[in-house]
Amino acid sequence: MNSSVVVGLQWGDEGKGKVSYLLSRGADAVVRFQGGANAGHTVVLDGRRLKFNILPAGSASGARPVIGAGCIVDVERLEGELSMLQSIGVQARPLISRFAGVVLSLHKDLDGSLEALRGKAIGTTRMGIGPAYADKCLRIGLRVGDLSRKAVLAEKLRLIGKFHNLPTGEDFERLSEAGGRLAQFVGDTTSYLVGLLKGGGRVVFEGAQGALLDLDYGTYPYVTSSHTLAGAASIGSGVPHTMLGDVVGVMKAYTTRVGGGPFPTEIDGGLAEIIRSSGAEYGTTTGRPRRVGWLDIPALRYACMLNGVSWLAVTKLDVLSNIDEVKVCVRYLCDGVEYESLAGLEDLSGARPVYEVFKGWRADASEWSEAVKGGWDMLPSNAREYLGFVEKMLGVGIGLVSVGEPVGYEVFKEDRYA
Repeated sequence: MNSSVVVGLQWGDEGKGKVSYLLSRGADAVVRFQGGANAGHTVVLDGRRLKFNILPAGSASGARPVIGAGCIVDVERLEGELSMLQSIGVQARPLISRFAGVVLSLHKDLDGSLEALRGKAIGTTRMGIGPAYADKCLRIGLRVGDLSRKAVLAEKLRLIGKFHNLPTGEDFERLSEAGGRLAQFVGDTTSYLVGLLKGGGRVVFEGAQGALLDLDYGTYPYVTSSHTLAGAASIGSGVPHTMLGDVVGVMKAYTTRVGGGPFPTEIDGGLAEIIRSSGAEYGTTTGRPRRVGWLDIPALRYACMLNGVSWLAVTKLDVLSNIDEVKVCVRYLCDGVEYESLAGLEDLSGARPVYEVFKGWRADASEWSEAVKGGWDMLPSNAREYLGFVEKMLGVGIGLVSVGEPVGYEVFKEDRYA
């Protein structure tokens, strides 16, 4: 197959942007198939930090960015990211599905109001994505193809405003003008992608958030508002599932989470702050500090099953450097019952982690640089033991290990992944 689906295996923030960029080099197109500006994908090139919310981060490689029908579009952020690509010499010509949803100002207001009503906040980014998806399901949502049709735009805004009892007048001129500017990029994304793949072109599908935030299979209600699994690549892009190739599961060497929700392996105190500081664990979209914890095998085993992962990409291995002991949760204990997978465990908040402990590894920036140059066998021996254990426990091979943020600091285990 000449396509790859890149998905996160944890609660988001796994480093999908960098992995997508690496795999998109030489690709014809890179596709966002779900989510909206609640995503935060980062690529660090030549010392410059490129932050993507709606365009796929892989488009920094020069692959054509495609936004599928499964996405929710924030038009201002989209135009800002196109300008960012131009500033690094990438003249992107995106293709946006006419069926993709559009976020309105009132959706962002509703996002904040819903958080206040819940009492116990979920931790939404307040980008309006959930309410925009809700309107889509109610069949009153605004779509990208509506923006260039003023009469349709006005009528849909009237209906949405009436339903929510909120004003939408300020959105009309803003969206109508944006619709005129973006009209050249709007079209039939499905036919384009299917034709590209049939013709031997290469396509990367870039997911957002992570498997444990999936609307149906994640830790509900502490989830996102879309389907984050590899299967969503087909529905969100319109490309038949039979045309999808390998599934690349991206995971950190430890675990993080933003916002509320259960987190069995969470740690706090000084060690948590060391990991958070070393890994720059602050939200790309919101800047919020991320919760941090040890690697969680039962959760990863569940995520690998849901996604049918072909191979793993492990990021931020260097963050665990210079820690004497590194822990890995191998199973949960809940009400006297042991669970080796998150599957079947209805209430994760009651799960207690059972750990195996590994000797840490010592390495500074220069040593990691040498390891990257030397390849897999030059990684610290204790780190290789740690990675080997992960492979054994998950039953999936590791194809890529990334250290640090800049592109160029990664080790491909096999040539076919490079």
